[in-house]
Amino acid sequence: MTAFRSILQGTFSALVAAALSAVLISPANAAGQGASPDVAALGRGINILGYDGIWEGHQNAPFRLENLNTIRQAGFSHVRINFFGFRHMDSGNILDEAVLRRLDGVIEEVLARKLIPILDEHDTDLCQRDVPECTVKLKAFWRQIASRYARKYPKLVFEVLNEPGGNMTSAEWNALLGDCLAIIRRTNPTRSVVAAVLNTDELPVDELALPPGDRNLIVTFHYYAPIRFTHQGAPWSATFSKIGPLNWGSAEDEAKAAADFDKVRSWSEKEMRPIYLGEFGVYERAPAESRAKYLSFVARRAESFGWAWAYWQFDHDFAAFDGARQRWNRDILRAIIPSVR
Repeated sequence: MTAFRSILQGTFSALVAAALSAVLISPANAAGQGASPDVAALGRGINILGYDGIWEGHQNAPFRLENLNTIRQAGFSHVRINFFGFRHMDSGNILDEAVLRRLDGVIEEVLARKLIPILDEHDTDLCQRDVPECTVKLKAFWRQIASRYARKYPKLVFEVLNEPGGNMTSAEWNALLGDCLAIIRRTNPTRSVVAAVLNTDELPVDELALPPGDRNLIVTFHYYAPIRFTHQGAPWSATFSKIGPLNWGSAEDEAKAAADFDKVRSWSEKEMRPIYLGEFGVYERAPAESRAKYLSFVARRAESFGWAWAYWQFDHDFAAFDGARQRWNRDILRAIIPSVR
């Protein structure tokens, strides 16, 4: 999602503001957000390619590149490419050139559809488990990626790391984030870069430390609260697989989500930093009506603050799209993009 805002003065400005109010729903125009070159264009997005055979060279595995047309036609403006770079490194942490060429191709296909690509380093598991090893690999990753895409694909957005947390403290994350930003800025001084809030239930956005002079940063957080609702029935979890059916949508439910979002909004306005809700979703075992109500509430709340957002995810699980039938799950799509009929 995205962030937006500006202040107009005088009678003429007020008239212009009124005339444009219907179209100024991009992040650059939402109150209290700082400017960032690509934030206004991000708008609505969807996560893709996290668990796909495309990186091993397979076709339609299960994602098809022509699905990018479907994504664009549905009303999305960007895709968040979930890239597990560490698994494609050798013992010296050098990325496989064949995989990088496939990544080049994906980025070019995304851009050809007039979608904005966010390249998200998605090795959450290792980074939450083993901070020293993550530190070495993440720095190696960004040295290679930043150099490869310097002066190339100017609309490409970098995301330093998906969901830092687990054994990683805020202090450790701030230090690692700062080191990675310094690596990126040597070759990509003005590229938009996404930096995550530590991924804990408390949403400790006030603990995030960013270089004050770098205004080409977009701050991201993920939202799955309450996780007992959003992950109910998930078969990979011994706990969540036994939960459900649980409903969502009471006044108390909405108030809790609103308070969480208000915390991030207040920080954003104070720090003048744009916000990106990089993931939200509900597993398919949840009651359909509650699932749609939750997704709609989260998406509309984010948009009301001028934040960009990306639904989790296109296919696999939490899926907005049925790859076997090559069609959208219309209830999900209508919930997150209400103009869809």
